[in-house]
Amino acid sequence: MTEIILLGIFSAALLACILSGVSILFALIFGLMIFSFYAAELGHSPRKIFGMWIEGVRPIKPVLITLLLIGIVTAYWRAAGVIPAIIFYTADFFSPAIIFLMSFWLCALISVLTGTAFGTAATMGTICAAIAESLDVSIFLTGGAILSGCYFGDRCSPMSTSALLVATLTKTDIYKNLVGMMKTSIIPLILASALYFFAGKFFTADGAPIIDAKEIFSRTFEINFIVLIPAILIIVLSLIKLRVQLMMAASILACAAIGIFIQGISGGELLKIAFLGYYPSDEMLAMILSGGGIISMANVAAIVGLSSCYAGIFQATGFLNNLQSIMISIGKKFSSFVSVLVAAIITSMISCNQTLAIMLTHQLCKKVETNAEIFAIQIENSAVVISPMIPWSIASVIVLMPISAPKISILAAWYLWLIPLCCLMNRPAKS
Repeated sequence: MTEIILLGIFSAALLACILSGVSILFALIFGLMIFSFYAAELGHSPRKIFGMWIEGVRPIKPVLITLLLIGIVTAYWRAAGVIPAIIFYTADFFSPAIIFLMSFWLCALISVLTGTAFGTAATMGTICAAIAESLDVSIFLTGGAILSGCYFGDRCSPMSTSALLVATLTKTDIYKNLVGMMKTSIIPLILASALYFFAGKFFTADGAPIIDAKEIFSRTFEINFIVLIPAILIIVLSLIKLRVQLMMAASILACAAIGIFIQGISGGELLKIAFLGYYPSDEMLAMILSGGGIISMANVAAIVGLSSCYAGIFQATGFLNNLQSIMISIGKKFSSFVSVLVAAIITSMISCNQTLAIMLTHQLCKKVETNAEIFAIQIENSAVVISPMIPWSIASVIVLMPISAPKISILAAWYLWLIPLCCLMNRPAKS
């Protein structure tokens, strides 16, 4: 009973922060205090509680390092013209009839290449929303397509921190997980693409775009196919299963060379961009391309770090033991995936952020599914995609808010809905 009360208090603090616009870091710090107090009440010394924090953070050190590299990559892909080049070569494909489908696919492409839903929303998502607005089409459907696309790669990119986190927690190989994720996403991808295509056919009218993406980018960047090398490197190196950190380092070095020799950026400016992000002087360009840098990952790194401390406390104190028993019972009665999905829905609603939802789902259900590789895919097909479908979760708020899409756009994030639904229809065998 005490555990449920504490989770309720913590959830209320998270929700209060989100509704008031205050950073959820304050709620996470508050939660760390109350859960640490719980451990102290059980007789654990302050030194031992601090040790629980350390044990919680220890397994996710590779994730924290990767976050720093992602910050540099997302900044350099902007500064070197990689993202502008991708948009430049795809801009002509936009039309009212296929705007939803293109928004989904292009956001999916960028999210796979960068591994970040938030970075995709801030770049390609903003572009797609601006073009959709100029075409006078439904922002509700556009928002759903963008949300789906942003989390397509967040779920199955070799640079995704959520994919790396799941692999780290389950002690599985990220590349084997990616193969499993792609297999379970084929049918949802086809169905979602068909839905966005027909939505464009039936819910749009002819219009003319007022935003010329090519003109905006060509006046600042040198656009050619060489600029695409950093993105191509990510694809090629992931195919040969190079370590994620080395793969990202290679892309960073390629961006640095392109930035200096093609875009004319100085070494000092590149160093500044790596830490602070890319912020162009052109006002129109700044609206759609600013961001990235190590500093942009500070908030996410803090969320991951604090959430990991919770995991350490929960593990050492048996905080979740009662809920674990319930999840085991559900798994035996229905299937292991049903149990993981139920846990994912509960933890996503409670935690209000994807990282903690993944960690709590892992802790609640690690005894439900004993096959680590299957368990990893089940978490990917539940916690990773459920979190963006919670209206008060930062996983959806951060994507929808910058493009002025209503929260009801979550209902049009069809790819995210289809992933767990298709898994349920497959009726995974009981463990």
